[in-house]
Amino acid sequence: MERYHLLCTLSSPSKFIIGGLCAFLFCYVLASRNNYKKPKTNNNAPEVAGAWPIIGHLHHLVGGKLIHETLGAMADKYGPAFTIRMGPHKALVVSSWEVAKECFTTNDMVFNSRPQQVAIKHMGYGAAMFGIAPYGPYYLEMRKMVTKELLSNTRLELLKHVWGCEINASIKELYKKVEGGSSTGPVLVEMKRWFGYLTLKTTVKVICGNQALGDHTSCDSDVVEGHDEVSRFQKALRDFFKLLGHFRVSDVIPLPEWLDFEGYEEMKKNGKELDRLMEKWLDEHKMKKKLSQISGEAEKKGQSDERDFMDVMMSKLEDDANLLSYHDADTINKSTCLTLILGGSDTTSVSLTWALCLLVNHPDALKKAHDELDVHVGSQRQVEELDIKSLTYLQAIIKETLRLYPPGVMTAPRISKADCRVGGYDIPAGTRLFVNIWKIHRDPRVWSDPSEFQPERFYSGGRHEDMELRGQNFELIPFGSGRRSCPGTSFALQLLHLALARLLHGFDFKRPSDEPIDMSQCQGLTNAKATLAEVLVTPRLPSKLYTC
Repeated sequence: MERYHLLCTLSSPSKFIIGGLCAFLFCYVLASRNNYKKPKTNNNAPEVAGAWPIIGHLHHLVGGKLIHETLGAMADKYGPAFTIRMGPHKALVVSSWEVAKECFTTNDMVFNSRPQQVAIKHMGYGAAMFGIAPYGPYYLEMRKMVTKELLSNTRLELLKHVWGCEINASIKELYKKVEGGSSTGPVLVEMKRWFGYLTLKTTVKVICGNQALGDHTSCDSDVVEGHDEVSRFQKALRDFFKLLGHFRVSDVIPLPEWLDFEGYEEMKKNGKELDRLMEKWLDEHKMKKKLSQISGEAEKKGQSDERDFMDVMMSKLEDDANLLSYHDADTINKSTCLTLILGGSDTTSVSLTWALCLLVNHPDALKKAHDELDVHVGSQRQVEELDIKSLTYLQAIIKETLRLYPPGVMTAPRISKADCRVGGYDIPAGTRLFVNIWKIHRDPRVWSDPSEFQPERFYSGGRHEDMELRGQNFELIPFGSGRRSCPGTSFALQLLHLALARLLHGFDFKRPSDEPIDMSQCQGLTNAKATLAEVLVTPRLPSKLYTC
């Protein structure tokens, strides 16, 4: 998935081992120099100056500055396509929509595979996770199965009630919290956790069923932390993103794992915890299927529509000798479900958090959104899915949020399997590719006032009114593009629009002080907000609409 944005910060242990292992790596460097593929021509992309022996340009990616900003500054100096060295490997960094289009169209088949990474090996079932699997029969078959059985328009239509119910339950909990917190005015609520739990519940229920997280429905942080299964899973996911959010020397230079300089034991521990939860849910599904078969209800007409994705995977994998030649059925099922949960919950939560914070910092835009909801929906009913097409300013808000704060600021790494030509340069096989989405989304040639929040640019009459988010307009690619783009784009957009619409319809939001909400970003796998999202919340509808 494009949601695996792995060019992130160098972990602290890595900084110390570089010097200590120079002697150990000296022989490796000599071998790399001997085996390094020399360019066939001199028409090479410019390389950033200042590479060090052994580590290449990795030292440029260490420090307090965000990686995408560092690479963006390099693009200002070296152009829209330049190279850096990551250990013995060359990486192409692309920072313009024109060159990105070449990579995702003309050269899409060349850049359709992934380099392997140590963290995925220990935490994510290795190449069984289809999002990071090498391009080939296994990846193609798994993506086809996921699209058909979960992410197709037909399946999403059948699943709309799931996220509708979860959004309603979360809105109800938020209303109870606000009404119970004060009778004299707005209540301070930390919304980042609220969004996180909403999207986690929704994603897990769509993929693993209603009972995966039990009957727990509260979004209150104190209650969630006290709920063992929920809090353990949330912690495991946070640790996964944290550990995967560090770029590791061992991804480009082989290091002995027994030294554990790179946190291998921590990665293995996290992988075991995630597998424990996925194994538990899979065992429950197996037991449910066994009981259904005993009672003779397994094949009743219409029951297939009630099965969750893990049920479907179990059935599909029973007799699929082709897929089972790569991995066993349980590993494929668990790894695929975990991939979808990871890709669907965190990125959607991040986008909702940014959207709300942008609106609170721009009260005029928030008022326009409220006015649009009042006109098209009113105050006597809830927002429904069918209303979204009429809420064109809300749609513009989503687009502008994803432009300024894409869920992944860099695409996940790809690797070229053959020589090709990009941006007028000759690119050798084995080159890693990173597309700087953040830089493309703030290109002043395309976007006027590129760092400013202006939903009007996508609104009726705006310059970019007709621009879409599905990877065909290369100036705006928050979900990636090409063969390795996010397969869950439709699901993410439906959840984003309905959740934000119901939240804005039901509540008014204000800053807790005269200071703007801090919009600093984290260095990590996803483009998360670095600080809390605390806002003042006030209900704006009749109480009966929060309890139905």
